[in-house]
Amino acid sequence: MAAILRLNYTSVSEFILIGFSTFPHLQLMFFLLFLLMYLFTLLGNLLIMATVWKEHSLHTPMYLFLCALSISEVLYTFAIIPRMLADLLSRDRSISFMACASQMFFSFTPGFTHSFLLTVMGYDRYVAICHPLRYNVLMSHRGCACLVAWSWAGGLVVGLVVTSAIFQLTFCGSNEIHYFGCHVPPLLKLACGNVSTVAMGVGLVCITALLGCGVLILLSYAFIVAAILRIPSAEGRHKAFSTCASHLTVVVVHYGFASVIYLKPKGPQSLEGDTLMGITYTVLTPFLSPIIFSLRNKELKIAMKKTFFSDLYPSSI
Repeated sequence: MAAILRLNYTSVSEFILIGFSTFPHLQLMFFLLFLLMYLFTLLGNLLIMATVWKEHSLHTPMYLFLCALSISEVLYTFAIIPRMLADLLSRDRSISFMACASQMFFSFTPGFTHSFLLTVMGYDRYVAICHPLRYNVLMSHRGCACLVAWSWAGGLVVGLVVTSAIFQLTFCGSNEIHYFGCHVPPLLKLACGNVSTVAMGVGLVCITALLGCGVLILLSYAFIVAAILRIPSAEGRHKAFSTCASHLTVVVVHYGFASVIYLKPKGPQSLEGDTLMGITYTVLTPFLSPIIFSLRNKELKIAMKKTFFSDLYPSSI
């Protein structure tokens, strides 16, 4: 990792994460709440992956992408939340220079892979509704595997570029990160000298990736809506749209919270505000995603009951 990042020697050998220091009386409550949400996030995503793996009727491109999405969420939350939970119970909130770089890399990579996979899932729904007769050709097993691989490659590139750019800066003076993790804006504030070029470059990479994915998803749904409106029967329109409902809901949640983090206007921000906004994207979004896919996807919900809860619901299977 050190060879890849080419980290410079700096006067700062460790950082101190002080994101929750302004909530001294709420830290135990935060710990219990975030621990429950994290465990539920892990359980929900593992249930989705196990259901798709065991149920042969779900061995389709849409559920392959859903499995890849669940993996990215598990890895993203694992890179940040366990450390955050430990800091909520500990007085020593220091993190080494290398550990901070690793956390940024291993959170940005699955984080942006998640955005690329949501884009791929939008394309999958576009092909299924707008070109159903060509679906098996366009979304072959090999083609789907390539789309997943390219999504992870894109996330890897973004993670590597951002982490390399940030940790090649020189850090001196204060080592207190005003956040609960190693995030770009608070680290840029600790860097010495003129960092405007790096800040602009990193911001351009992140915003271009997010907005590019968002535009492609919007285009996919523009064609999908146009195709659905041409369906003569109300039942047919409802059935077609229901296959997109869970994905569209997750996209709205994901981009809604991501825009709060990456597109917020510049200006003085309070530590409390930055911390709470970061929590919405880091903890709440991964927590909601498996709930949305499980509750709004009838086929997945039935498969989960059949696979894991058949003894509890014998009459409904």
